[in-house]
Amino acid sequence: MDKVSIIVAIYNSEKFLRKNIESIINQTYKNLEIILVDDGSPDGCPAICDEYAAKDDRIVVIHKKNGGTCEARNYGLARMTGEYVSIIDGDDWLEPDYVEYLMNLIKKTDSDMAITDHIFTTRDREQVKNDSIETWTNEDTATAIIYPRFAIGPWNKMYKVSMLKEHNLTFSVPWSGEGLYFSCMAAQYSNHVGVGHKKIYNYRLNNAGSGLTHYRVIMGTNALANIKNIGKVSVIRTPKFMHAVQWHIWKNYNYVLFLIIATNSQQENKELYDDCLKNIRKRMPRVLIDSSYFGLKGKMRMLMQGLMPVAYAKRELQKQRDALAKDTME
Repeated sequence: MDKVSIIVAIYNSEKFLRKNIESIINQTYKNLEIILVDDGSPDGCPAICDEYAAKDDRIVVIHKKNGGTCEARNYGLARMTGEYVSIIDGDDWLEPDYVEYLMNLIKKTDSDMAITDHIFTTRDREQVKNDSIETWTNEDTATAIIYPRFAIGPWNKMYKVSMLKEHNLTFSVPWSGEGLYFSCMAAQYSNHVGVGHKKIYNYRLNNAGSGLTHYRVIMGTNALANIKNIGKVSVIRTPKFMHAVQWHIWKNYNYVLFLIIATNSQQENKELYDDCLKNIRKRMPRVLIDSSYFGLKGKMRMLMQGLMPVAYAKRELQKQRDALAKDTME
């Protein structure tokens, strides 16, 4: 049975950490190396990590000064000894068959990478009714990640360690969107990818300390820089993939605009605000034509967002606030 390393970057998630760790140690697949990276967390997380390490010899704890999620994950990647690896967020949790399911996808398809294209969230608890095992090309997978057809983070996926090491893939990018970079580049370097549909990962949308709920303009500008960098360094450069990159760049200009409105910083960021509006309008015709991934309804939403970006952003902000207010799952 191959060893699977599970890396968890941990910072200020004391409220959720026990649920996270217990969901890992109680996996049906037992040959695990569980690497808990305490990124200088100022709360009770360091003690919780040490407590569980004392009870389960599969757990390795790394205590380090705060350096951010990218650095913490890289510490885990440098320490791992498994043949396969998954990267988990510290406030989320796993279904009991998470590792077993992803390993089955890898083995049945003989792939360097596995993905499940559906996830549970704190607002969506319904399991998919039909599952199947599919083998995707690296081009199709990378394109789907960029659009994105499924969650872009590194955590609903599993990677072959030898593939990551051969191509020196880490989270060493100085901006937000590191999960998109890591997942997309791993897909490109994979021989092919095993894809399933079952929900096995639980993604938390109600953590008040996360970037999803704590709006900062720099999150958007960093993510924009990230997708532009992906466009430059990607090894797959087919029209289909590059069209996806251009769509994601356009979408990120909308995201930056959304964050400026959410933080009520239009005057403070006037030049950036105007640049976003300019690029949203200028780029919209091309992405509408080239983004064949979207059907008629999707393109109508794109058209509305492109023609009325400020109104669209304000409506989206209100929708997010309303959804967060109703999201009370522990």
